[in-house]
Amino acid sequence: MAAEFEWDSVQSYLETLIAERPDELQRMEAIAHEQHFPIIGPVCGQLCYQMARTVGARRVFELGSGFGYSTAWFARAVLENGGGVVHHVVWDEDLSRRARDHLGRLGLAKVVRFDIGEAVETLRGTDGPFDIVFCDIDKEGYPAALDAAAGKIRPGGLLIADNVLWHGRIFDATNRSAATEGIRTFTRRITTDPRWAASIAPIRDGMMIATRLA
Repeated sequence: MAAEFEWDSVQSYLETLIAERPDELQRMEAIAHEQHFPIIGPVCGQLCYQMARTVGARRVFELGSGFGYSTAWFARAVLENGGGVVHHVVWDEDLSRRARDHLGRLGLAKVVRFDIGEAVETLRGTDGPFDIVFCDIDKEGYPAALDAAAGKIRPGGLLIADNVLWHGRIFDATNRSAATEGIRTFTRRITTDPRWAASIAPIRDGMMIATRLA
């Protein structure tokens, strides 16, 4: 038996285990590939959907929503949980318009609220509590996102954060960029705070799943 698994082979294998997605969701994946637009991808999408179903999520807030790919996975879960709202938040009006189009084609727009503004400030100004807060903003903003999310998530709810392995940059002690330091600070704080039980799923670029304990 091999002592180590080859990273790309593991990630490719995991993608083969995801059930076939709706045509529109696959179209979004193709667009992201063609435009080099970062999305969480189907493996992380499936994990977000699973976590949302597991906690019975009916209120989800996304910090950084792109053109609605991650939103689609959360919205499907919320709809199957009996309905609710997923907050899709982006700075850009064009991204918001594209998300409305994609989610409308998927039949999911009815459980999505589309907000245009700075994500962390929008969260601070939105009444909680939420079952899930999802974080995928500029990485230097992760510590501020943690501060804002901590008081908005119900006990037993989740904070899910993407890119916490940051393409391996976090392992390079010489890398002191604002983004890398933001990920390090966020990860250190949430894994040492007794209010959270946190683990990293080493899929794609690393996904943090943290349960709010109190």
